[in-house]
Amino acid sequence: MEDAKQCDTTRCVSHHYPLNGSFASLYGDDFELSVTSVCCSQAEFNGNPDSLFFNDGKRRIDFVLVYEDESKNASEKKGSQRRREFFEGSLMNLGVELEATQSVMDEKLVYVKVHMPFEVLCTYAEVLHIKLPIQPNDLAQQSSAYNCFTRHFYPSEDVIAKEPDFFTAPFRKDQLKCFCVKDREQFFTPAVRSRMAYYILSRAPYDVKGSVKKFGISKLLDGGVYKAAYPLHDVSTIQPDCPNERFLLYNEWAHPKSFYKMQPLDLIRKYFGEKIGIYFAWLGFYTVMLTLAAAVGLGCFIYGYTTRESSTWSKEVCDPQIGGEIIMCPQCDEICLYWRLNTTCESSKRLCIFDNYGTLVFAIFMSVWVTLFLEFWKRYQAELEHDWDTVEFLQQEEQLRPEYEAKCVYERVNPVTQEKEKVPHTACGKCMRVSCGISTVLFWVLLIIASVVGVIVYRLAMFITFSAKLRTDLKYTKELEPFKEYVTPQMATSITASIISLIIIMILNNVYEKLPRTKTEYENSLTLKMFLFQFVNYYSSCFYIAFFKGKVVGYPGRPVYWFGAFRNEECDPGGCLTELTTQLSIIMTGKAVWNNIQEVLLPWVKNLIFRHCTQVGSEKVIPRWEQDYQLQPIGKLGLFYEYLEMVIQFGFVTLFVASFPLAPLLALFNNLCEIRVDAWKFTTQSRRVVPEKAQDIGAWQPILQGVAILAVATNAAIIAFTSDMIPRLVYYWAISVSPHSDGSNHTMTGFINSSLSVFNIADFNGNSSPIVDTPYWFNNITTCRYRDFRNPPGHPNQYEYSIHYWHVIAAKLAFMIVVEHIVYFTKFMLSYMIPDVPEALKEQIKRERYLTQLDGLRKTAVTWRFTVSSVNEILYKPAVD
Repeated sequence: MEDAKQCDTTRCVSHHYPLNGSFASLYGDDFELSVTSVCCSQAEFNGNPDSLFFNDGKRRIDFVLVYEDESKNASEKKGSQRRREFFEGSLMNLGVELEATQSVMDEKLVYVKVHMPFEVLCTYAEVLHIKLPIQPNDLAQQSSAYNCFTRHFYPSEDVIAKEPDFFTAPFRKDQLKCFCVKDREQFFTPAVRSRMAYYILSRAPYDVKGSVKKFGISKLLDGGVYKAAYPLHDVSTIQPDCPNERFLLYNEWAHPKSFYKMQPLDLIRKYFGEKIGIYFAWLGFYTVMLTLAAAVGLGCFIYGYTTRESSTWSKEVCDPQIGGEIIMCPQCDEICLYWRLNTTCESSKRLCIFDNYGTLVFAIFMSVWVTLFLEFWKRYQAELEHDWDTVEFLQQEEQLRPEYEAKCVYERVNPVTQEKEKVPHTACGKCMRVSCGISTVLFWVLLIIASVVGVIVYRLAMFITFSAKLRTDLKYTKELEPFKEYVTPQMATSITASIISLIIIMILNNVYEKLPRTKTEYENSLTLKMFLFQFVNYYSSCFYIAFFKGKVVGYPGRPVYWFGAFRNEECDPGGCLTELTTQLSIIMTGKAVWNNIQEVLLPWVKNLIFRHCTQVGSEKVIPRWEQDYQLQPIGKLGLFYEYLEMVIQFGFVTLFVASFPLAPLLALFNNLCEIRVDAWKFTTQSRRVVPEKAQDIGAWQPILQGVAILAVATNAAIIAFTSDMIPRLVYYWAISVSPHSDGSNHTMTGFINSSLSVFNIADFNGNSSPIVDTPYWFNNITTCRYRDFRNPPGHPNQYEYSIHYWHVIAAKLAFMIVVEHIVYFTKFMLSYMIPDVPEALKEQIKRERYLTQLDGLRKTAVTWRFTVSSVNEILYKPAVD
């Protein structure tokens, strides 16, 4: 290998400046870092394309910085180059070693390789409170029923060896001998090394002007001083002769052939860090739990499908002697016709698939399922926190964000330590920032509500158009005539409106993109605001169909109008449940397809174009750092959109599952693809992410709990107010027998007739009366029917709500109250009975703390004995004449 040689153009600077808070705490408040006569060594590429080391083959590359060399540009030399020299000088004065190499593919690019020596690693391991092994775990491992079932689906231990289990303790440099250090080079994993390197890079100064400090690689990247900064991947994923961690992850995790295998979470965490690991652990656990919900939902769907022909109310709708003799009132003003009830025969059968007693059982089951999912996840998460040494991460390890530190210009007294500390804003300034944040979120929420109103107006207008033209077009077009029984105005309006809603959701999604102390607080703050926006964006149209459409429509002679012009739309005679199912299926499917296009196709095309534009001759060998530079960078928000996508899906699976039992099955299929797609993206299409610590899934946990609580109310309301289950039960148990009818046996016969009110066509006003030609069968008919429970014409309170209506309302409210209380009580009992932390894990944590305290006591005892012996030696030392 070639020896490293000095830069031809010596980049030397001489400055004195105070350190920021993190470095000051390490070196002392009065310490000033001096950057004098430091030069970055430069070396030619040694021809090894998969080398992860400096040219000497010994020093590992922990991070790579990329910049464009424009030394001939005078203005650039005064600006960007000066900052870059200053930054690299400060890094080397902190003990970091650098080596620059010119690009093989583009002569303008220079790659600066960063290496952290062992002493520097030890120093910052103590600063970051990184936990490292002190001795092997001597407690017997207990196997759960879940592990006994899933162990058959894990990759073979001959391929991916099981990670050894150790007791760990926060690292202390002065107690290095207490830790299991077999090899100094392997003591810190590459992920931990990269994490510490990024910690230094994010806080190293690049400019100081008076009392104003500028520091951090993020600012340099935003300003174009550097083009990229990233840790290196292992060697290529397509070399089976070199089974490195990246290859194992690709072959046993990301490859489609491994879709049935459990994820190698320990290896994922070791390679990408705890934050990526906890995401895939949660996604995998959620997917496994979905299998049970999907199986029960599929069973509910099969039950509804097989019983749709035997449904009494469906038979009555389709019967020519019953449904064929019931004349329905027009559903819009002037241009709509009278129609026979049996024209909705097919939609009535479709409704029976989803609106049956199995749906009620499934909705209650899902309420219990979501509780079990959250409680068992807490237990599993507690195990991961211990195994991955993140139990006390938030209290010990998480440091302040560099952006936060840079803006700390005001002083306050810390209420805990009673010492002065720097903060970025005063109490008044904080109120202003919070107010601005709330105003921004409210603006976007109002914008979404406006778009929902626009879709509603579209539905009202298009229903009139479809009612006037659709039947005629289908009747006189022979090719389309077979579809006239299936394509109704309601269905055509529902499908087109759902597609438009999906398009609006995706557009607003892309348009919408307080200064917390730590990154966790920053992400939690962003999570809450973004989820509020997305909640309204995705679910508003579903809430409208479920709880508002068809609820306030008046009656044929006196309909309710929107904006005084558009008649409020009615539900199909079978209810709005079918339309809600259509909306859910279109949005869930369309969202999954679009997200996969974004996650798979776009990165692949971008990488393909980049490689084509920067291709070099086949005789040139491309080094590892340049291969990684060609990959797509991970966005600043990292996993935020991955979590958001899954939590929105979780909402569809739980909030409206009473109307769509197949939602868990669709989510299961999507997640099986999502895991492999994300794995493929992280291992092959994206640069290696900067490893980060994470104790849990953050603010998403309370959001999931909130969705689970809301799901009980929404599903109970869907069954009570959107489906026809309660009116059918009221008819079966009360109306079908004496004194309301002549029969003595409970029956569903006659339900359709009892659910439709009578209207005298002579009571139409001038605006709502049909002006088109009446059908040929409409002869000498004086009344029509409409969906409601109102008194008939001639009654003293004609067209007012009947006693039957109030019976149904009372039953709906009673159903909601009883079901909600039963389900909430069941959820509470399950939460109480299932502990968040397994007993075996509690014992293991106690054992680990005991060993840590014991080592501390031993260290104290040794120090005390040494001190006593030294004092005695001084006191009793013989006098020298």
